[in-house]
Amino acid sequence: MTPEEKARKKIDIQLELAGWTVQDLRDYNPNESLGVAVREFPLRTGEADYALFIDRKAVGVIEAKPEGTTLGGVDSQSGKYAESFPENYPHVHLPLPFVYESTGIETLFRDLRDPSPRSRRVFAFHKPETLHEWIHQQDTLRARLHHMPPLVTTGLRDCQNEAITNLERSFADAHPRALIQMATGSGKTFTAVSFIYRLIRYGGAKRVLFLVDRNNLGRQTKREFEQYITPDDGRKF
Repeated sequence: MTPEEKARKKIDIQLELAGWTVQDLRDYNPNESLGVAVREFPLRTGEADYALFIDRKAVGVIEAKPEGTTLGGVDSQSGKYAESFPENYPHVHLPLPFVYESTGIETLFRDLRDPSPRSRRVFAFHKPETLHEWIHQQDTLRARLHHMPPLVTTGLRDCQNEAITNLERSFADAHPRALIQMATGSGKTFTAVSFIYRLIRYGGAKRVLFLVDRNNLGRQTKREFEQYITPDDGRKF
């Protein structure tokens, strides 16, 4: 097999593990499962290595490259494929929202509906159920993080207000990695609980990992969550 064929073999396996049905174009049957990935799908310009269909409608493309390819420069090609999907096939809208580039070892993903779409590494292809849920949401996660409502500062110290405000500004600017540095006794855990609540309530986050290195810190954190009163409607977290 050529290096690209080897990459496609790995991608086939990864798609199937994620719950996709992988088909050749001649065997295309959109009713076989919720998520169908069609190999070598012809477009108005070129050919997509895979076209992704959710509930019988096209939602994205995958551009496969040989192992060792630097994927950072492939986004323009895959983006062009997302724009040139044939209009006579059922699709959600153009350009197709979900774009992957993959070598079978490394996979990048981006959602073209984001305010400033850019690729990010993912561990695996998303499940069809995940993309099905996303396609029916009014905004993407990054769009929601871009338009967080004003922070209610009642009960917050100045340093806590500054930390949360700057963190959300970082998210809005598409810088997802951030470090908050606060002095001992300044209320770091309360600050974390406060912005986690906002991520869940307004950002649509479903899971947040809060990692501690000692049992007593875990118990302290649990108490903070249990005692937290939401600033907008006064409920318990």
